[in-house]
Amino acid sequence: MNQAKKNSLDEVGKRSYSSFARVNGEHPFKSQVPGGRVEYKARYKKGGKVAFFNFDLAKEMGLISKSHLHQLNPDLEREILETFSIVIINEYDVINKIKFPEDEILPNTFMATRYLQLQHPDKCGRTSGDGRSIWNGTIRSNGVTWDISSCGTGATKLSPASNLNKKFYQTGDPSISYGCGLSEVGEGLETLFFSEVLGKNGFKTERVLAIIEFEKGLSINVRANPNLLRPSHFFGHLKQGNLKTLKNVADYHIARQIENKQWSQTTFKNDKEKYFYLAHQVAKCFAETAAKFEDEYIFCWLDWDGDNILMDGGIIDYGSIRQFGLFHAEYRYDDVQRFSTSILEQKLKAKYIVQCFVQIADFLTTGKKKSLSQFKHHEVIKYFDKHFTDCKERNLIQKIGFKKNQQELVLKNHKDLVTRFRKTFTYFERAKSRKGIYKVADGVTRDAVFCMRDILREYPQLYLTRQSPLSHMEFMEVIKSSYAKKGDLKLTELRKKQINRFQNSYMALVSAVEKESHQNRSQLLLELTMRSSIINKYDRVTGDSITYIVQKVQKLRPKLNADELFKLAQEFSSYQNLDPDQKKISNEVLPRHKNIMQNIYSIVRECREGI
Repeated sequence: MNQAKKNSLDEVGKRSYSSFARVNGEHPFKSQVPGGRVEYKARYKKGGKVAFFNFDLAKEMGLISKSHLHQLNPDLEREILETFSIVIINEYDVINKIKFPEDEILPNTFMATRYLQLQHPDKCGRTSGDGRSIWNGTIRSNGVTWDISSCGTGATKLSPASNLNKKFYQTGDPSISYGCGLSEVGEGLETLFFSEVLGKNGFKTERVLAIIEFEKGLSINVRANPNLLRPSHFFGHLKQGNLKTLKNVADYHIARQIENKQWSQTTFKNDKEKYFYLAHQVAKCFAETAAKFEDEYIFCWLDWDGDNILMDGGIIDYGSIRQFGLFHAEYRYDDVQRFSTSILEQKLKAKYIVQCFVQIADFLTTGKKKSLSQFKHHEVIKYFDKHFTDCKERNLIQKIGFKKNQQELVLKNHKDLVTRFRKTFTYFERAKSRKGIYKVADGVTRDAVFCMRDILREYPQLYLTRQSPLSHMEFMEVIKSSYAKKGDLKLTELRKKQINRFQNSYMALVSAVEKESHQNRSQLLLELTMRSSIINKYDRVTGDSITYIVQKVQKLRPKLNADELFKLAQEFSSYQNLDPDQKKISNEVLPRHKNIMQNIYSIVRECREGI
């Protein structure tokens, strides 16, 4: 490229990065919810380099132009570092009168938000919230306002360590882990690879915008979402009976949802209608989320404090997120002081969160805080239960491979067939190994023994080929997992009946769609074969595979620049796209990256049935 052309492109680049200046610590939550945050001055943190930048997300957010090349240039890297490479001046710094160069201190403050956390001795949210993160601000583009936050920007007074030990910590204090206020590149990479895959497959989630790397593997991990509010942002003020601040949080959230066109209803006759509409929306989102978590084997550690989930059921904080290859229903994460919920308990926790929002709606409407138990049978709770079941049944027929119009026909006219099939599907899905519960690296688990993706993927093709059901032994050969031992595979009379029911109810659904859509059975089975092979991909990512992939990528990091890491993340998420209706985008892969991707594919295949 000649120098004149390069200079011209650089000038365009400078003009196109003006949007970064809007991300400066200012956020409407500060003024609208004064009791919901702690503010900190911040300073520029030297020594960082951009390890990753999400060009696709930055374009969606309006930070760079749609036509921008997927390449860092000096101007863009400088903007990213000047905007996000910051560290707070915390209580320890102030008390100890630590001086910093004036030209490094930023003009605005940045907030750490207050929210309820189980880890704190005070179970009312008075001391808890963002312990090592700050909110960088907002940016609006194409009718959507985005929240941006950064993890690893310093130790705040809201961390569990600060409150358990009754002291303020200096950022980077080696005597404490989480409380030191720092984060690592590995955390950022894990969130990056996992969130891009889950986002591609229809999960609501925070996404990684940038990873800024420092010495010793430390990093600032920048994340974005159209609304980063969690249920726990409400629950602390609910537990404290703080009506004013609770109302501020609710009004702020409602305004953001309307502003981002996330809600169909945008005007309300009175406060009662407004706040119960909020509760209903939470019920809708959490029923859908809990059902999808169960059906896609996502462990998210939902709990009563609403800390590890966003208000729309979106995934946040990938430190404990896992996607299982099988329905390992008794896996529990060991958090030293306690074990997590299991995947089956997530529905109950989601329901509890919804019940709290009914309590909130009533509190905000009447001004009196009633006992939570009074709302156990509220109509919003009944709606949650029904919507959860409806979502489970829709998810299942979608996994079979039916198209959306076929799904609608079945759910409208043959719901009994779906319910019948779901019963026998659940029997196999939840079958457990006789081995019992045992320890794993980060908790305990008990193995599932059948791989439901395998039977859903292979059955239509096998039936199409032979035009008859499988024998009991043939069925077991297809469905058994690598965890299944001889004793787990006994063909009891009950199991034989369930195999027959599975095949009969599956074909009953096929026959119903065949008649409703006037489609030839062979053609329909071929269609299901093609669609199910994508939906129920043989090598689907799991939590273990993400861990090993990140380890692999970290070893290669010295040879991978930010642009290459972006391309690898793109290729990986595209490879894990399970949407049969979405056109596959062919990403250009550099020859030397093909070996990396082959290694990644091997890792996913090897871990495909694990946790």
